[in-house]
This record gives sequence, C-alpha cells and structure tokens, in this order.
Amino acid sequence: MSSTRDLPAPTRSARPAADRRDGDQEHHDFLRTPPQNIEAEQAVLGTLMSSTGASERYFAETVETGIRAEDHYRPAHTLIHRAITDLHDKGDPVDPVRVAAQLTERGELGRAGGATYLHECVRAVPTVANGAHYADIVRAKAYRRAAIESAQKILQYAYSEEGDEGDVRSLVEQELTAIVAGMPGLAAAPPAVGDLYLDYVAELEEIQDGRKVGLTYGISDVDAVTSGMHPGNVTVIAAGSGVGKSTLALNAAVAAAKTGARVMFSSLEMSSTELMQKIAAAEGKIALHHLTQQGGMTSEDWKQVERLGRELFRTLPLRVYRPDGASLRDIESAARGCARADGLDVLVVDYVQLVEVEQSRHITREQAVAAVSRGLKNLSVHLECHVIVLSQLNADGQVRESRAIKHDASVVIKVERPDLGEPESPRAGEVDLVIEKNRFGPCATVSAAAQMHYSRFVDMKNT
Repeated sequence: MSSTRDLPAPTRSARPAADRRDGDQEHHDFLRTPPQNIEAEQAVLGTLMSSTGASERYFAETVETGIRAEDHYRPAHTLIHRAITDLHDKGDPVDPVRVAAQLTERGELGRAGGATYLHECVRAVPTVANGAHYADIVRAKAYRRAAIESAQKILQYAYSEEGDEGDVRSLVEQELTAIVAGMPGLAAAPPAVGDLYLDYVAELEEIQDGRKVGLTYGISDVDAVTSGMHPGNVTVIAAGSGVGKSTLALNAAVAAAKTGARVMFSSLEMSSTELMQKIAAAEGKIALHHLTQQGGMTSEDWKQVERLGRELFRTLPLRVYRPDGASLRDIESAARGCARADGLDVLVVDYVQLVEVEQSRHITREQAVAAVSRGLKNLSVHLECHVIVLSQLNADGQVRESRAIKHDASVVIKVERPDLGEPESPRAGEVDLVIEKNRFGPCATVSAAAQMHYSRFVDMKNT
C-alpha cells in the first residue's frame, strides 16, 4: 500500500483543569468525548465515492473490512454511508453526484451536510489505496465506544443495587461475551424483507440442492423430517426414566461434534465418567457392562479404547460440563465460556426438571420450570446455538410441567420403547421416536434400532 498521512487522534472535550476537583474525576470521565476519528470517517466515505474504473477494487477492499454505516461517530456520515451502500447494492455507480441525488430522494441531504460536503470527503482522501486502513481506524473507534457503553451499563446496574450477585454476573458475562466476540451491539434498524430476499433465495437453492442442512441428530430419518438442528432453536427430548432420552441426546451430541460442530453436554444426572463410558461403548461397539465392571475388559476392548483416544477423543469438539450445583445461571455461564473460547453450536441440558432457578415462596414448580425453559430458549438465540433439552414424562405419558417447555421448543421428540415390559415383543430391540411437534415439517414417528448394550440408537438400515 502507498504511504498515507498520519490521521490526527480524536480530541476530547474537557473542562479546564482549574474547574475540576479530584472528587469529580469519575463524573468527568463520563463527560469526555467518546473515541472517534472524523478524518478517518471522511477518508472512508471519500474512498467509497472515488473508487471507480481502475480503482474499483479499493471499494471492495474497504467494504470487506466489515465496516458498517453505524460504525461512524458523526450521524451525517452514517447517512452518507447508507446512501452509498444502497446505490452499490442496486448496481449503480457511486460518486458524489449520485450519492447527493440518493440523499435528496430521501430528504436527508441537508442533514448529511449538503452536496458540497460530499466533495469535501472526496478531497479528504490521501489515497484510495488505503481505504481499508481508514476503515480499520473507524471500526476500532466504534469498538471502543461499544466497550465504553457496555462498561457504563455494568457500572449503572452495579450502582443501582438492583437484583443480586447472580444478576450482576449475568449482565457482566453478556456484555463481555459480546465485546470479546467482536460484536459491539451498536443499534441499527432491522433489515426490510426486500433486503433479505436475495439471501433467502440463495439459501433456498442450497437447501433444495442438498448443500445446506442442519446439524445431524445421528438418526437419518429424524434429520429428514426435522431438517436437522439449527441455531436459535430448541429440541425437547422427552421420555420416562430409563427409556433412553440421555442415550439419544448423547448420540446426537457426538454425531454433531463428529461433523465439526462445537458441543457442550451439561449433565445434572450422570458423572463425566459415566458419559465417557457411554460414548466409548457407542463409538467403539464395546459392551457397556464390560466398561463398568471390574475385569470386564477384553484385550480387544482395550485396543478399541486406545483407538478411540487417538482417533476420536483427542480431536472431538465436545465439552462435558457437570456443574457443582444445578443452577440455570451456572449452565448459562459455562455456555458463554464455551462461546468465548471456541464457539458453541449445540448445548445439551440433561435434564430440565433438575435445573434450579431463583424462586420466591409463591412461585410454583411449573413456573420455575417455565423460567428455565425460557432462559434456555433465550440462550439459544443470544449464542446462536441449538439447544437440546431433556425432560421427564409423567406416568400418563405427558411432559412434566409441559406447557412452557413445549411452547418454547421448535421440535419435541418422545422416546418410546415398545418392547419394555414385554420380553417376547415382536418389536424387541426397537425404539419409536415420536416427533409430536415440528416447526420445520410434519409430525411423524421414526423407528430406530435400540442397541442399549452399546448405549446407542442407530438407523434401522444400519443394524
């Protein structure tokens, strides 16, 4: 890149030193002008309005930095940037004259500084070859402003003495997660459906061509009916005790992780050792009772365990979390930790009736479970991950405290074993996965093979 002039650092407004007292330094900190660089903002806009002909590639380089209209500190620059973006999206040439016409059409030319100011921005560019560099400066200032805004939110909430320690921690983690992930959270108007249309058609083509599918549940027929697992959605797996809901969920977690998805399995019922035993049994085809009984391992079993360590466990992006307590806040905190560390695609919670929330004396058990369900649904949206929630069934086959759980779920799968209590059943070794709620397709019943000695369910065709 060509060299460029040094863009001056932003100035900060402050009261004269003689007017300040040591006691109000904190107040002064909040009155300082937020980080910004007007010259860099002008240079970005000037680059975008000058990159035509042989210089057109500099427009793309500048935009590819990820700069947004909302990253500008000066409101007029936000208006100009939006006008430039709209012209470019329509395939129209971008220059000061056309940008002025676009702003006039919107009734925003005066607020943007007028046509003369657009030409000033163009003249302010040292060289369009450094457009990406100017954009990086603007984005860095915007990121600092977002960090300051998050810090102020935390300070204001902490000073207010509202909530308890857990509420404060939750707010801190939410704000820090957004900042560390590089998503400042600057407010912007949501897109119109017209803006979403082309992306929707492209995604539709990928779906129809089989190039885009959700994460697998590990059972192909379940994937076909539900289109797999998608970010921001919740699947409820419900069953009576001992039927196999944890087995199905763990199979799904491992299957998704084997495709590269980042998974966290939070178990409130089984220990980490028990979970590892079930994974080893399912993936190594080792009888579960060989793994759990003294002297039960054969030499071949040991070879399989060694192979699993080398080929699976060392690289599988699956984290197992066994909280000390059973608090929803603990699970949320661990999930955010995963999101900050490596990202998070799937969260499994086993199971919902064991999760605790802060309760007052007057809250019912159903209201408490509803609070957990809503919290996990919100977490799936905020972290853009899929959540699998396990739930117990009542004796009558209904999901316990079911109203809120089923309402928040996109998919509800009941696990039924037709051979339980009937040794001579013609369907021995089978399981029915009853999909009784499905926002992505029809409700259906999928039959699979129940190989419980290996702690796994598999497609019937694989038996």
